[in-house]
Amino acid sequence: MTTTLTADAVVVGSGVIGSAVALELARAGRDVLVLDKAGGPGHGSTCASSAVIRFLYSTYDTVATSWEAKFMWEQWADHLGLPGFEPLADPPVLSRFHRTGMLHLDVPAVPWTEGMRLLESAGVPCEHLGPDELAARFPHLDTGAYWPNKPVADDAFWDDADARLGAIHTPDAGYMDDPRLAADNLAYAARLHGARTTYRAQVVAAERRGPVWHLSLADGRRVEAPVVVNAAGPWSGAFNRMAGVGAEFTVGVRPLRQEVHQVAQPVGYGTEEAPGPGVFDIDLGTYMRPGPQQAWVIGGTEPECDPFDWIEDPDAVDDHVSLARYESQVTRAARRLPELRVPNRPSGVVGVYDVADDWTPIYDRTDADGFYVAMGTSGNQFKNGPVAGCFLAAIIAAVEDGGVDHDRDPVVYRGAHTGLDIDLAAFSRIRAVNAASTRTVLG
Repeated sequence: MTTTLTADAVVVGSGVIGSAVALELARAGRDVLVLDKAGGPGHGSTCASSAVIRFLYSTYDTVATSWEAKFMWEQWADHLGLPGFEPLADPPVLSRFHRTGMLHLDVPAVPWTEGMRLLESAGVPCEHLGPDELAARFPHLDTGAYWPNKPVADDAFWDDADARLGAIHTPDAGYMDDPRLAADNLAYAARLHGARTTYRAQVVAAERRGPVWHLSLADGRRVEAPVVVNAAGPWSGAFNRMAGVGAEFTVGVRPLRQEVHQVAQPVGYGTEEAPGPGVFDIDLGTYMRPGPQQAWVIGGTEPECDPFDWIEDPDAVDDHVSLARYESQVTRAARRLPELRVPNRPSGVVGVYDVADDWTPIYDRTDADGFYVAMGTSGNQFKNGPVAGCFLAAIIAAVEDGGVDHDRDPVVYRGAHTGLDIDLAAFSRIRAVNAASTRTVLG
């Protein structure tokens, strides 16, 4: 006998985005079922996230989104709604926000004057430091300008700088100390609010019959719900195709293999009690942030001189860090922080990112009734996960309950913490590709 699971809404994917969507839909009173092919929440691209919490993006709405999300991370237990359920019989361990600040080094591709304008328009505390002040306040940092990006094997990579850089400093930036745990916290809170979670549940077919979506699972079970949310990360494009969804999209998504490496923080740059700020360095093609026990986490900003590792099947990716990518990213970091040591043996994690054409996510309905998407989110949306859940809940309520045509009359979300109005048309599936995007993880 075939088992059929029913719900008001099914969320496919339980990374930080899917788990946040499930929480907000459950809070809104919907009967929510979460499906994930992995064995638990956050086991996909979320667990490979560098979990940076920063605020500089290329549009007002994306900056406002990240600033709103910051307050959720800072007040994590309150955001999850845990105080209302105390005393809990088995209280969860919570991921923690660490405020370290972030330096966004100047680069011609991202004029600092425009960055300051966007940050100030959203009320984000920020300051621009000229080269002399940057060097005085952060003496361990090489302030040389090395643009354009060059392969580390190219002798030109080591040429002396002929100019110096300043930086935008945002003191309220930081990081979450465990991205997978953050997704687990969201899934836990969603269950407290009534959501059900089903793991090792791979969707193999999806079709809409009348007002209801019918999903088939690999183990033979079936799922029925009028609303489906695709939050499947690097598998989101494949799930859209399976459901016959997405022909109208003007923004595409592709899976991209990425690596994030870890070394020891440079001596003197910061302490365990007062870590140095993270550094976003498109000039050299890298970003860096501190971590617990004086770790230093290093990722890349997709320099065009390095090959991009686009993939077809996220399940077939090599999950071992490569020596070539490790040496490239960590060497770039060491050029910026000369006291950084580059160990011979690489250490880090491999993930598959779900990358939109303009590195701006898609939070939207689709032309298929009842089918919604939270996709193209990898690389720069972990930090926005909590508010992304609010976005999807607002869109679904407007369309399903209010009969709103979100394409013609886009939902505007007002941040509960900042009071900022965020036009969700900025995340539309049928938007013009964001011309202001850096086409990097910066967005």
